[in-house]
Amino acid sequence: MRQLIGFIAVSALLVLPAIAQEKHEQKGNSRPAVGGGYIPKHGPAPAKPAQHAPAAHAPAAPAQHRVVDQPGHPEAPHVHTNGQWVGHDTGKADPRYHLAQPWQHGHFTAGIGRAHVWRLAGGNRERFWFGGFYFSVSPVDYVDCADWLWDSDEIVIYDDPDHVGWYLAYNVRLGTYVHVMYLGNS
Repeated sequence: MRQLIGFIAVSALLVLPAIAQEKHEQKGNSRPAVGGGYIPKHGPAPAKPAQHAPAAHAPAAPAQHRVVDQPGHPEAPHVHTNGQWVGHDTGKADPRYHLAQPWQHGHFTAGIGRAHVWRLAGGNRERFWFGGFYFSVSPVDYVDCADWLWDSDEIVIYDDPDHVGWYLAYNVRLGTYVHVMYLGNS
């Protein structure tokens, strides 16, 4: 009988931490709503066309597209951990992302999407690289990558469905993304 009681006591000691951990995870998911290692399954859907055409005398587009959707979220384009791309809504007609010569340096073919996580190996917003491939951030998005770690952050490249000649570089740590142009490989 003593052996049975001892066995039950030891079993309870082994099982209780697992139960407590499960309850903690159910109560408050420890994963943040943005970033924290989340990788979207796919890039954003094409933006819906504007409901009305802008007036001929409308002011120029702002220098940057600040996104404030919820308290505590980045003030940059970002992806919620439910897969919602926030801030990619200006559509094909956005003049800030128009390129006179799209794909000037060719297409990036080394791996696009969540199955291809790349570690930044150096550079800065004007020119960065990983795996022998070089990119530059759109000047419009410079402020949105100010906190990227250019020598260690992991990123995922997605096709941009709206802006010809651009890709979207998603920062896995921060959950933010910027428009990038492929510059070629070494």
